[in-house]
Amino acid sequence: MTHRALLLVSAATALASACREAPRCPGDWCGTAVLVSSEPGVLLPPVTQTDADFWITEMVFSKLAELGPSLSTVGDSGFVPELAQTWAWDTPTTLRFTLNPRAHWHDGRPVTAQDVAFTFDVYRDSVVNAGARPLLEEIASVTAADSHTVAFQFRRSYPEAFFDAAFQMWILPRHVLDTVPRNRLASHPLGRNPIGSGPFRFVRWTTGQSIELAGDSSYALGRPGLRRVVWRFIPDMPAGVTQLVAGEADAAQALVTPELLDRLRGAPHLNLTPFALSAYSYVGFNLRAPGRPGSPHPLFGDRALRRAVAMAVDREAAVRAVLGNLGALPSGPFAPWLWMASESPGPLPFDTAAAKRSLDSLGWRPGADGVRARSGRRLEFDLLVPTTSAPRRRIAVIVQDQLRRVGIAMQITELDFNTFISRAQAGRFDAAFLSLVSDPSPRSIRQPWTRAGFAGSNYQRYDNPEFDRLTDQAVAEWNRERATALWHQAIAVINADVPAIWIYVPRPVLVAHRRFVDTALRPDLWTARLWQWRVNPDALIERDRVIAP
Repeated sequence: MTHRALLLVSAATALASACREAPRCPGDWCGTAVLVSSEPGVLLPPVTQTDADFWITEMVFSKLAELGPSLSTVGDSGFVPELAQTWAWDTPTTLRFTLNPRAHWHDGRPVTAQDVAFTFDVYRDSVVNAGARPLLEEIASVTAADSHTVAFQFRRSYPEAFFDAAFQMWILPRHVLDTVPRNRLASHPLGRNPIGSGPFRFVRWTTGQSIELAGDSSYALGRPGLRRVVWRFIPDMPAGVTQLVAGEADAAQALVTPELLDRLRGAPHLNLTPFALSAYSYVGFNLRAPGRPGSPHPLFGDRALRRAVAMAVDREAAVRAVLGNLGALPSGPFAPWLWMASESPGPLPFDTAAAKRSLDSLGWRPGADGVRARSGRRLEFDLLVPTTSAPRRRIAVIVQDQLRRVGIAMQITELDFNTFISRAQAGRFDAAFLSLVSDPSPRSIRQPWTRAGFAGSNYQRYDNPEFDRLTDQAVAEWNRERATALWHQAIAVINADVPAIWIYVPRPVLVAHRRFVDTALRPDLWTARLWQWRVNPDALIERDRVIAP
């Protein structure tokens, strides 16, 4: 408690100092924003993993082009330039980018086409094992024609080819990383002291407390609206809400419960903007034995048992009890507002009678304590839950009770977020209450649910060749109606296999202090346009009078 109190006092003092200084900033380039989130793991593409990693990485690094307001991922008309100034298709499978000559790294070196080619080589390296690696498999080569021109050669023409080339990779500084062994990228010191080309320069990382970024006044697309951004680390969202309501923090992407939302609504200095996030939370079953990936899990290697467990869970009751109308029920591993989601086949229905009959038929009989057993083995397993997610922690308790009623004992192990992710990546779990944020495209379903994702985010080791085949066909299909039909067939396959129970889709809010203006938001990654935020100078001066001692 003492450490937390010292952190709050320190942050409040820093904010007060920034507010006193801000009116002396040139023009409207004033102000500090204090944001709250969990602590990231690493800030070095392509080895970022968590939400916090991506939020901050997006502000420090740049891509060739970014998604525009429509969030369209088909073709190239919906994209806006970032490092690339222009682009053109020389052939249906050859895409040429011309880089912005003003683009530079934060150490002053220019961004070059050689950096882009180097980046592709790193992302596709199996030793690095980038999460986006499966999404780049249709790119045959990336070649620098000269220092400002780079050509992408695709294996075939497909609807989201430009999306893959322009959006899936944050460009890396070759002159900084080309001597770093690929197997050391995830642990290299540059992951905690990155050099990027984005709107904000990295300043410092104080472990367990905060990360500070500074606006790059010579950013190629224009000077950021904020002079300074401080990311303060919080243990969970309730702690973040407390700081936002108290005025000790300024903004956050908030995944909240109804109770927390009421607290935020009661703070007159905060603006709340609901938005649709391409995310879903699920209880994922490990299909492989922990520590022995070559062997099936003693429980969840059995498809019939997974189906029985899923039917014993009343998703709607659990989500409504914790999230009210702030959570929706997914039909599969995707958010319900993706273009292919309408009328998609749903998962197995809640049916405790059917669950019990199935367990009986599999030989799992209730014991004296009510827990089922077979051949001397109790039907019990462990569920990993991150301490940072209050909704998942509360829903896990409800699911635990629901499973107990049909004779299944589920233990809950709460872990700090980075340990939770580490255990999931290593396959050291029975089941894990995971949450994924995906691109605004159904194609991102392939990353965590096909064989191509074994080395990445397919923590459950789900493997069905029919699902892989159908998703491959859906990705390649230009006709939207035929693509939708293929996606629905694929979803029917994975829902029948039950590698996971799709629990909820969050309905988050962007929380921002009212002194900020031009608070643009891109739903898939809320920090993508944070560099355009500005502070109302009048509001800043008024805040200075209140805070300054």
